[in-house]
Amino acid sequence: MAALSMGRKSGFGEMLGGGPLTSIVLRLVFIAAFDAFAIFTGWQLLRGAVAPLAIVLWLVALAITVVFLRRDAMPLRWIMPGLAFMVMMHIYPVLFTIYTAFTNYGDGHLIEKTTAIRQIESQVYLPADAKTYTWLPYEAPDGSYALWLTGEDGSQYFETSTGEAYTRQELEEQGVTFDSEGKPVAVGDYTPIPANRRFAVLPALQPLTFGNVELGVKITSPTRAGQVRQKYVYDPQQDAMIDQETGVVYANVQGTFTSPDGQTLIPGFPVIIGADNFQRLLTSPALRGPLVTIFTWTVVFAGMTVLTTFVLGLLLALALNDPNLPLRRTIRVLMIVPYALPAFISVLIWRGMFNPVIGVIGSQWDPGWFSSPIFAKVGILIVNLWLGYPYMFLITTGALQSIPADLYEAAKVDGASGFQQFWRITLPLLLVAVGPLLVGSFAFNFNNFTIIQLYNNGGPPIPGTPTPAGYTDILISYTYKLAFGGGRGADLGLAAAISIVIFVIVGAITIANFRYTGMLEEVSESV
Repeated sequence: MAALSMGRKSGFGEMLGGGPLTSIVLRLVFIAAFDAFAIFTGWQLLRGAVAPLAIVLWLVALAITVVFLRRDAMPLRWIMPGLAFMVMMHIYPVLFTIYTAFTNYGDGHLIEKTTAIRQIESQVYLPADAKTYTWLPYEAPDGSYALWLTGEDGSQYFETSTGEAYTRQELEEQGVTFDSEGKPVAVGDYTPIPANRRFAVLPALQPLTFGNVELGVKITSPTRAGQVRQKYVYDPQQDAMIDQETGVVYANVQGTFTSPDGQTLIPGFPVIIGADNFQRLLTSPALRGPLVTIFTWTVVFAGMTVLTTFVLGLLLALALNDPNLPLRRTIRVLMIVPYALPAFISVLIWRGMFNPVIGVIGSQWDPGWFSSPIFAKVGILIVNLWLGYPYMFLITTGALQSIPADLYEAAKVDGASGFQQFWRITLPLLLVAVGPLLVGSFAFNFNNFTIIQLYNNGGPPIPGTPTPAGYTDILISYTYKLAFGGGRGADLGLAAAISIVIFVIVGAITIANFRYTGMLEEVSESV
């Protein structure tokens, strides 16, 4: 028995990875605490109608638990936190974006169906034959309200916003005292609101329903209240809302309850609508208008940015590569100062310098840094040159250090000039090292929303376009305006579809660049 017990303990210890008992206990405590946190957080997400994220969180927690309990998974323990963050912060958002692109998710369709039904069913109406009352407000210390109601027939009721309702007789039986005017002095924690405060609390009282749900009372004027009824009732068999007041049936049309004459109930809820968002991209007049112009400028902007920053960074790197240059290290440090400042600060500084009234540059020479379609683009390229050349300076400086000096000595012996050495030795070897980084820089600037938005918000505007569009808009800033700036609120389904299209375009351009230049093959061959 002792041997069997020892064998079981050994097996359990082997499963946990072995080691001292203290280490095993600490690992179990950590796993238990982490799983408890994951379960609690996932449950809160589930209650908040974010079931997919809750499921992903629980699956990640399960994977981490298995990895930390099994000895044969020990190597994964070191990379599991990174994998977990990659799943939560990258893979899940990508999958959710793809899913969103096929839905109507956006303003008016942000909450789940059950929540939307509950909100619509909470609406009430005042029937023509409803009982009406005069009212006096009461308030409790917890911030809840109540009304003392007097009907036209002399009946009196005390009804609270929490659903309680009492007749005057019931209050008298409870021992509630009344003043000379016949109203309760206090009912439990509820006390009368002074006359000079009643108008101030009226906005807080009007949305509330007092008494029971079926025969609730709502305030209809500063002196009158009426007995209301539930206006809409959901019929699951028809999947429709029935208007109790008019009898109109609001059918579920792509996540919005819609009447036969086109009237809709708010809020709606997200549903899958197939490829409608992508169809809108292809058929929308807004996209058929300035899209070609904007796409062309996007490619030019990204390409010119890479070209100008690389040329300037390389020239500075070559100039500072001379070991005999005095203060070379100090100058190199100064060259990367723009890289150390946040981009949005630098853009705003340049915007101020281009200001035609008070700017250091604009007040002396203003060809239209913000108003001219041509010079607005030139201004953006200048600003991006300032922001991007330090990066190119850094990578080309490092790449220059890796080129063997023997190659230059052999070239000099063969009579090669300085330009020939640069063209035949320096540039080809540099492109092998920094070529992939140039492609990455192109992809980054293809979606460089920050500089476009901060410099001039994509302006100046292009006249005659069906949606707001500017001469300096790039594809990402223009699609942002289409998705969020068209006066319709946030259209997240369309935005997700646009982001997928942009990803495909950038991916295709990147792959084409790699295949055309053969950078990946050259790098692998040189290893």
